[in-house]
Amino acid sequence: MAMLASATDVRRFEGETMGTTWSVNAVLPPKADDAAIERGIQAEVDRVVAQMSTYEPDSDLSRFNRAPAGTWQTLPPEFYQVLSYALTLAKDSGGAYDPTVGPLVNLWGFGPDKRPHEAPDAATIAAARARVGWQRIKLDEAAHRAFQPGGVYVDLSSVAKGFGVDQVARYLDTQGVKAYLVEVGGELRAHGRKPDGSPWHVGIERPGAAAGAVDNVDEVGRIVSLDDKAIATSGDYRHFFETGGRFYSHHIDPRTGYPVAHKVATVSILAADCMHADSLGTTMTVLGPEEGMAYAKAHELAVRFVIYRDDGHFEERMSPAFARAVR
Repeated sequence: MAMLASATDVRRFEGETMGTTWSVNAVLPPKADDAAIERGIQAEVDRVVAQMSTYEPDSDLSRFNRAPAGTWQTLPPEFYQVLSYALTLAKDSGGAYDPTVGPLVNLWGFGPDKRPHEAPDAATIAAARARVGWQRIKLDEAAHRAFQPGGVYVDLSSVAKGFGVDQVARYLDTQGVKAYLVEVGGELRAHGRKPDGSPWHVGIERPGAAAGAVDNVDEVGRIVSLDDKAIATSGDYRHFFETGGRFYSHHIDPRTGYPVAHKVATVSILAADCMHADSLGTTMTVLGPEEGMAYAKAHELAVRFVIYRDDGHFEERMSPAFARAVR
């Protein structure tokens, strides 16, 4: 996704985080210190990485994953908040979303341990699945602790980026910024209006678009106005591998141990914040177009599926809540 039609009196900030980039378009209050604002934004995303990255061996998450069996681990407030939410979504989705899916993600070559992209055998998958199960983690809300039963490997990559967007938004709120559009790795959250009174518009790229090509109108599938909303799009057309004539998605179904097999090209989620949009995109991708759309309607979620058709074209399906938001 991309930001569209920035006004000339909107300040833009950019940086790097979580193996990708971040950017912020903001209407700053008078006498705001641009350099201080930029440092504050970077500090917010850096804190998310320090707490929740599986790629950083010294992160709080990595320490939890290495913790001895049968121990309670005290977590920073942000990490505890995200993990608690992730476990709630796991329960509500029947395990289609599961933050303990890390062993399977790593096994299929999509994790931080740089395993080769290849299809493992059934016995190896079964062994990894034995370590997966959101029910195995217990929480102590009063003390912000989580129980490591042994062998549990939490992977928050499907929610931490969205949470990082929200953290930047909250920081900008504290600095008196009344209008902004925050983006981390293509996930966005907007607040307020641009100086000309218009809403922030974002383009959702078509499946198969080249990286960065969304700035070309021909590569935009939909344009959405974000009025105090967040949007996240999850797709498989850049993150997959092929072996033995089969394509394998980077989205792993925790319930089976295998990459999702249905024909979802992309899923876009509109939500009040980006933590929900990010994680629900993964949930919808795992559930698939039929079960996912039923879940979306039951929970009044704004969801847009783009499906691969047998004739090589794409089919768009939108929940009622999403259809009301597009133009």
